[in-house]
Amino acid sequence: MKNSELRIKKSKIILNSQLSIFNYYKEWRVKMKDNLIVSKSFSFSISIVNLYKYLCEDKKEYVLSKQLLRSGTSIGANVREAIQGQSKKDFLSKMNIALKEASETEYWIELLIATNYLDETNGRSILDNCIEIKKILHSIVKTTKNNS
Repeated sequence: MKNSELRIKKSKIILNSQLSIFNYYKEWRVKMKDNLIVSKSFSFSISIVNLYKYLCEDKKEYVLSKQLLRSGTSIGANVREAIQGQSKKDFLSKMNIALKEASETEYWIELLIATNYLDETNGRSILDNCIEIKKILHSIVKTTKNNS
Protein backbone atom coordinates (compact mmCIF):
# COMPACT_ATOMS: atom_id res chain seq x y z
CA MET A 1 0.00 0.00 0.00
CA LYS A 2 1.32 3.44 -0.91
CA ASN A 3 1.72 6.30 1.55
CA SER A 4 -1.12 8.29 -0.02
CA GLU A 5 -3.50 5.29 0.17
CA LEU A 6 -2.50 4.73 3.79
CA ARG A 7 -3.19 8.38 4.66
CA ILE A 8 -6.60 8.22 2.98
CA LYS A 9 -7.45 5.03 4.87
CA LYS A 10 -6.38 6.60 8.19
CA SER A 11 -8.42 9.72 7.40
CA LYS A 12 -11.51 7.60 6.73
CA ILE A 13 -11.04 5.74 10.03
CA ILE A 14 -10.69 9.01 11.94
CA LEU A 15 -13.71 10.49 10.17
CA ASN A 16 -15.84 7.41 10.92
CA SER A 17 -14.71 7.54 14.55
CA GLN A 18 -15.65 11.21 14.86
CA LEU A 19 -18.99 10.55 13.17
CA SER A 20 -19.72 7.75 15.66
CA ILE A 21 -18.95 10.06 18.58
CA PHE A 22 -21.15 12.78 17.08
CA ASN A 23 -24.06 10.35 16.56
CA TYR A 24 -23.71 9.04 20.13
CA TYR A 25 -23.77 12.62 21.48
CA LYS A 26 -26.79 13.47 19.33
CA GLU A 27 -28.70 10.40 20.57
CA TRP A 28 -27.74 11.20 24.17
CA ARG A 29 -29.06 14.77 23.84
CA VAL A 30 -32.39 13.51 22.46
CA LYS A 31 -32.66 11.02 25.32
CA MET A 32 -31.87 13.72 27.91
CA LYS A 33 -34.64 15.98 26.59
CA ASP A 34 -37.06 13.28 27.74
CA ASN A 35 -35.59 13.49 31.26
CA LEU A 36 -37.77 15.96 33.19
CA ILE A 37 -35.19 17.22 35.68
CA VAL A 38 -32.49 17.57 33.01
CA SER A 39 -34.71 19.66 30.73
CA LYS A 40 -36.24 21.75 33.54
CA SER A 41 -32.89 22.50 35.18
CA PHE A 42 -31.39 23.49 31.82
CA SER A 43 -34.32 25.81 31.03
CA PHE A 44 -34.05 27.23 34.53
CA SER A 45 -30.33 27.93 33.97
CA ILE A 46 -31.21 29.90 30.85
CA SER A 47 -33.72 31.95 32.86
CA ILE A 48 -31.09 32.57 35.54
CA VAL A 49 -28.52 33.76 32.98
CA ASN A 50 -31.09 36.12 31.46
CA LEU A 51 -32.07 37.38 34.91
CA TYR A 52 -28.40 37.94 35.74
CA LYS A 53 -27.97 40.04 32.58
CA TYR A 54 -31.09 42.07 33.45
CA LEU A 55 -29.91 42.68 37.03
CA CYS A 56 -26.47 43.79 35.89
CA GLU A 57 -27.50 45.89 32.88
CA ASP A 58 -30.78 47.44 34.05
CA LYS A 59 -30.57 47.40 37.84
CA LYS A 60 -26.77 47.77 38.17
CA GLU A 61 -26.78 45.02 40.80
CA TYR A 62 -23.62 42.90 40.71
CA VAL A 63 -23.17 41.13 44.06
CA LEU A 64 -26.45 39.31 44.68
CA SER A 65 -26.86 38.62 40.97
CA LYS A 66 -23.46 36.87 40.85
CA GLN A 67 -24.47 34.62 43.77
CA LEU A 68 -27.74 33.87 41.97
CA LEU A 69 -25.89 33.08 38.74
CA ARG A 70 -23.53 30.64 40.47
CA SER A 71 -26.13 28.73 42.47
CA GLY A 72 -28.86 28.85 39.80
CA THR A 73 -26.72 27.44 37.00
CA SER A 74 -25.06 24.93 39.32
CA ILE A 75 -28.35 23.05 39.68
CA GLY A 76 -28.37 21.86 36.08
CA ALA A 77 -24.63 21.21 36.05
CA ASN A 78 -24.92 18.92 39.08
CA VAL A 79 -27.96 17.16 37.60
CA ARG A 80 -25.95 16.46 34.43
CA GLU A 81 -23.05 15.16 36.52
CA ALA A 82 -25.45 12.93 38.47
CA ILE A 83 -26.84 11.43 35.27
CA GLN A 84 -23.29 10.48 34.30
CA GLY A 85 -22.50 9.27 37.82
CA GLN A 86 -20.25 6.26 38.24
CA SER A 87 -22.40 4.70 40.95
CA LYS A 88 -25.70 5.12 42.76
CA LYS A 89 -23.78 6.79 45.62
CA ASP A 90 -22.24 9.28 43.16
CA PHE A 91 -25.67 9.91 41.61
CA LEU A 92 -27.22 10.55 45.02
CA SER A 93 -24.39 12.85 46.08
CA LYS A 94 -24.72 15.03 42.97
CA MET A 95 -28.51 15.17 43.23
CA ASN A 96 -28.16 16.25 46.86
CA ILE A 97 -25.77 19.01 45.80
CA ALA A 98 -28.26 20.11 43.12
CA LEU A 99 -31.00 20.19 45.78
CA LYS A 100 -28.83 22.35 48.08
CA GLU A 101 -28.05 24.71 45.19
CA ALA A 102 -31.77 24.98 44.44
CA SER A 103 -32.42 25.93 48.08
CA GLU A 104 -29.71 28.58 47.92
CA THR A 105 -31.11 29.89 44.64
CA GLU A 106 -34.55 30.13 46.20
CA TYR A 107 -33.04 32.29 48.97
CA TRP A 108 -31.37 34.68 46.50
CA ILE A 109 -34.56 35.06 44.49
CA GLU A 110 -36.58 35.79 47.64
CA LEU A 111 -33.97 38.35 48.70
CA LEU A 112 -34.05 40.04 45.29
CA ILE A 113 -37.85 40.29 45.52
CA ALA A 114 -37.73 41.61 49.11
CA THR A 115 -35.19 44.29 48.14
CA ASN A 116 -37.19 45.32 45.05
CA TYR A 117 -34.55 44.33 42.52
CA LEU A 118 -37.21 41.98 41.15
CA ASP A 119 -40.85 42.91 40.92
CA GLU A 120 -43.34 40.51 42.52
CA THR A 121 -44.75 39.16 39.23
CA ASN A 122 -41.47 38.29 37.50
CA GLY A 123 -39.84 37.23 40.73
CA ARG A 124 -42.73 34.95 41.63
CA SER A 125 -42.56 33.23 38.25
CA ILE A 126 -38.89 32.32 38.54
CA LEU A 127 -39.34 31.47 42.23
CA ASP A 128 -42.16 29.05 41.34
CA ASN A 129 -39.87 27.36 38.80
CA CYS A 130 -37.17 27.03 41.43
CA ILE A 131 -39.59 25.53 43.95
CA GLU A 132 -40.83 23.05 41.35
CA ILE A 133 -37.25 21.96 40.64
CA LYS A 134 -36.61 21.60 44.37
CA LYS A 135 -39.64 19.34 44.72
CA ILE A 136 -38.51 17.14 41.82
CA LEU A 137 -34.98 16.92 43.21
CA HIS A 138 -36.29 16.12 46.69
CA SER A 139 -38.39 13.32 45.23
CA ILE A 140 -35.41 11.93 43.28
CA VAL A 141 -33.19 12.00 46.38
CA LYS A 142 -35.84 10.39 48.57
CA THR A 143 -36.65 7.65 46.03
CA THR A 144 -32.96 6.91 45.45
CA LYS A 145 -32.33 6.61 49.19
CA ASN A 146 -35.33 4.31 49.63
CA ASN A 147 -34.16 2.07 46.77
CA SER A 148 -30.65 1.72 48.17
